[in-house]
Amino acid sequence: MDAPTLAEHTLRLHADDNVVIAMRDIEPGTYQLPGGGTLDVTDVIPRGHKLAVTPVAEGQPVRKYGQVIGFAKEAIAPGRHVHTHNTAFQMFDREYEFGVDTRPTQYVPETARATFQGIVRPDGRAATRNYIGILTTVNCSATAAKLIAERFRWDALDDYPNVDGVVALTHGTGCGMAGPGSESFEVLRRTLTGYANHPNFAGFLVLGLGCEVNQVSTLVEHWQIPEHKITVPMTIQELGGTRKTVAEGVARIKEMLPDVNKVTRETVPASELILAMECGGSDAYSGITANPALGAAADLLVQHGGTAVFGETPEIYGAEHLLARRAVSREVGEKLIARIRWWEEYTAKHGGSMDNNPSPGNKAGGLTTILEKSLGAAAKGGTTNLVDVVEFAEPVTAKGLVFMDTPGYDPVNATGMVAGGAQVLCFTTGRGSAFGCKPTPSIKLATNTPVYERMIDDMDYNCGLIADGGMSVEEAGREIFELVLRVASGAKTKSEELGYGDEEFVPWQLGAVM
Repeated sequence: MDAPTLAEHTLRLHADDNVVIAMRDIEPGTYQLPGGGTLDVTDVIPRGHKLAVTPVAEGQPVRKYGQVIGFAKEAIAPGRHVHTHNTAFQMFDREYEFGVDTRPTQYVPETARATFQGIVRPDGRAATRNYIGILTTVNCSATAAKLIAERFRWDALDDYPNVDGVVALTHGTGCGMAGPGSESFEVLRRTLTGYANHPNFAGFLVLGLGCEVNQVSTLVEHWQIPEHKITVPMTIQELGGTRKTVAEGVARIKEMLPDVNKVTRETVPASELILAMECGGSDAYSGITANPALGAAADLLVQHGGTAVFGETPEIYGAEHLLARRAVSREVGEKLIARIRWWEEYTAKHGGSMDNNPSPGNKAGGLTTILEKSLGAAAKGGTTNLVDVVEFAEPVTAKGLVFMDTPGYDPVNATGMVAGGAQVLCFTTGRGSAFGCKPTPSIKLATNTPVYERMIDDMDYNCGLIADGGMSVEEAGREIFELVLRVASGAKTKSEELGYGDEEFVPWQLGAVM
């Protein structure tokens, strides 16, 4: 009986790779190689994991995507499973050739550009949703904020069909921290300001306790909020306690509702969109299917004049040299590398390593090191030029592909990009992340068909069709782009239907807790 063909069971991503990816579970045995010859597979290779196809000497690089993803801890023979037991992260030098891969963007003529049905605010900015927010300055006001928001659930908004909801944005900081001028304080203020300015909020309460470091009064007085946006500052101590605060908050929101409801959707060019891109619960398919497909969708949005932003600095570590090659200027490239150096120092100071990032779920899905994870994560950045690098929660103002410095923790990363102004978010997942991020709708993209089918109530799109051979990356990218436009026009995502998004506001907490 003829030996099975290895190519039918695996995928080779680059000619320089010394590993291939198992597209289904592979049992030990003899397999035919393309071009003749056989390979004796000695280990069980789980779906999504790596199989050595050439010898790798101890200390030598393991290559995937044509890039270094780790180094052999021992000699690895062809036919062996390549994973954490025999491959490790190791620092290595990368050459930063700023801008060598930049190329002119092929913009779609303005008369042919895509559109969506959005809400245009009086200041001209486009919104995809119409929320009222309760923005808390400190954890101490979180319960009161949730009690207020709870009064507007279920059928309480039936008379206001154009209001998407009332959301309490609570968090665990705001006091017990260094004050004005400190990094932690300024990051929190920048995040709160970004949400207050977000076009998807028509109005909001700003709710504090009264004695916290992050004072409502000083926060609000320095804001440059559009005049049309309804803003009501409140503190629990001034109002006389929780019951009175809840009653006052409910009353003030009821006053807002008639005006907030007075919106209509109209045709808006896609160039007004800022698309946030996130990957969480990654697996080996993330860098093969969903992230490249999302990158193709981002390329289309940029070609239509819009903006795509992605972050998770620890999850581009080892791939940053590829992004630097696409930087439009040396200044932009050096901003990116400066953030990489900051993270190296930050993790070392706290006794960690950049390789701490891959989670147990990532590893179970076939990802071995942060280098491998990063190369797959960076794929969602598409192929267009990198036009800017911004700080966490800093406003995204450039058109094109932008990188934001954020942690790899999904809720914190998403919070930063939404604070930066993103009105739609695409979230790729291989293990099955459950997520939402009000006021910005979150579109879930499954990397593989089993996860899509198992979590059909959470997933909006199946990028596993690429691995199954039923679709190309470019075709999936086109469909994701069109899905983004539909969601921007008001179509509900699965996470919105399930009610996700109230608990995922997580500002990046830096510095000591005092």
